[in-house]
Amino acid sequence: MSRRVLVLPLIALLGLSGLSGPALADTLLIERAQETPAAAPVRGQTAADVEARFGAPQQKLEPRGGQKRQWPVIQRWVYPGFTVYFEKSRVIDVVINKASAEEIGPKPPIR
Repeated sequence: MSRRVLVLPLIALLGLSGLSGPALADTLLIERAQETPAAAPVRGQTAADVEARFGAPQQKLEPRGGQKRQWPVIQRWVYPGFTVYFEKSRVIDVVINKASAEEIGPKPPIR
């Protein structure tokens, strides 16, 4: 009997906590990327194909890597909506850029 007396108020509190109102959430970059399928380069495309389809990038960042033989040199091109990463002039990854400072997502590329 004493256990029921302790458990019932706890169950009531748990039930009421869900009714306090809708949960507010931040917009995640991944959610925006899934909602709006943007035309972006695909893995394996050449740099020439990317430039022909999307035009010249806003910025070509300085290459990273290459300190050791097993670390390839990575080129990075920044477009308005995404950043393209190349290894040996082939796309290895595309990262969608943040739309605003409040959006939660990857940090901007190191310049």
